[in-house]
Amino acid sequence: MNTRLALQGGMPVRETLLPYGRQSVDEADIAAVVEVLRSDWLTTGPQVGAFEAAFAAAAGAREAVAVSSGTAALHAVMAAIGIGPGDEVIVPAMTFAASANCVLFQGGTPVFADVQPDTLLVDPQDVASKITPRTRAVVAVDYAGQPCDYDALHALADRHGLTLVADACHSLGASYQGRPVGALAALSAFSLHPVKPITTGEGGMVTTNDPALAARLRVFRNHGITSDHRQRELQGSWYYEMVDLGYNYRLTDIQSALGLSQLRKLPGWVARRREIARQYDAAFAGQAPVQPLAIRPGRVHAYHLYVVRVNCREAGMSRDQAFAALRAEGIGVNVHYIPVHLHPYYRRRFGTAPGLCPAAEAAYAQIMTLPLFPTMSQADVLSVVAGVGKLGANGSGAGVAS
Repeated sequence: MNTRLALQGGMPVRETLLPYGRQSVDEADIAAVVEVLRSDWLTTGPQVGAFEAAFAAAAGAREAVAVSSGTAALHAVMAAIGIGPGDEVIVPAMTFAASANCVLFQGGTPVFADVQPDTLLVDPQDVASKITPRTRAVVAVDYAGQPCDYDALHALADRHGLTLVADACHSLGASYQGRPVGALAALSAFSLHPVKPITTGEGGMVTTNDPALAARLRVFRNHGITSDHRQRELQGSWYYEMVDLGYNYRLTDIQSALGLSQLRKLPGWVARRREIARQYDAAFAGQAPVQPLAIRPGRVHAYHLYVVRVNCREAGMSRDQAFAALRAEGIGVNVHYIPVHLHPYYRRRFGTAPGLCPAAEAAYAQIMTLPLFPTMSQADVLSVVAGVGKLGANGSGAGVAS
C-alpha cells in the first residue's frame, strides 16, 4: 500500500493537481450564451429579469436583484439599509474580507464577532456582547454552506432594532428549519463566482421579500438612476434622473443567460456535493488526521466548501505541514480564511490584534479546505481520502516541510 508521503519520496496519490473547486460549463450553457451574443441585448436586456425571477423562486424570496459580483451584492445591501459614517455592523471574523469591506465602502465600522469553535458559524452570544448604541446591522455568514442560527440572530436583531443580513455567498441550495436560504434575513447576498454553487463568471445576487429594498438595490446598481436603457426603450423615452449616488454594478445579459442555464442544474449539483461530503464524513469519522466541522440539526448544508481541522497530534504535523504534504500528493487543498481582523489593513486602521476573536484565531491555525465540486469522479474522491490517510500513516511528520 502506498503510504509514504510524496514529500518524503513516496509516490503521489495523483498525477495531476485536483483543485478545491471548479466550475462546470456544458454545451447547454454555451448555447445559452451564444444565443444572447446573437441578439440585440447584451446588457440591461430580458435575460437579466428572467434570471432574477428564476433565482428568486429557487431561493424562496419575492425579489432578486442581479449585480456584478458577490462583493457588489454585499455593498448594495449596506447601501440599501442606509449604513453610513458612525454606524457599526457586526461581522464574523471567520469570513472573506468582502463581508467586512462592504461596511467600510459605506463609511461604517465593522465590529468583529467570534465564531462557534465546532461549526465556525458566528456565535450569537458573542454577537450580543458586541452590540452598542451605534450598532445598525448584523451580518450572518453561512460559512462553507451551512446556515447560521437564524432563530437566535433574529431574536437579537428584533430585541435591539437591528437589520439582519445574510452573507449567503456559500449557501445557495441550503435550508434552515425547512426554509430555503434566500428568505432567512431582510436581505441575502449571493456570489456567482466560478467556484460557487452556480456561476456567471463573475456575478452576484441579492434576495429580499421587501419590494422597497429591491427598488433601492436596482437604483444603486445603475449609477443611482431610476431607469435603464431597455426600460426607456420600451417607453419610447430618453429621459432619466439620477436620484442617488450609485455604481455600475449591473450584470450583463450574457452572464444572466449563463446563470439561468446553470440554475436549472443546481439541485443535482448540490445533491452531488452532499454525496461527496457524506463519503468524506464516513472516511474521517473517529480518530483521523483531520476532523470535519460539526453540522447543526435542522440545517441542510450546501457544501460550497468541505473544511476540516488538522488534528495536529494525530497527524504528527502542523496545518501548514499537512497543507504542503497534500499539495505534493496532488490534492489542491486551500485555507478559508485568515480571520479578517488579522489582515494588515484592519490591524493598521483599527488596531485589531490577536486575542480579539480567539475561537476564529485558533481555528485558522488548523483548518484546511479539501476538494469538493459536483464533477469530481469517484476516483477523485478516493484520491482525496487516500491522501488524507497518508497523513495519519506518517504521523511523525518527519521530513515534511513547514
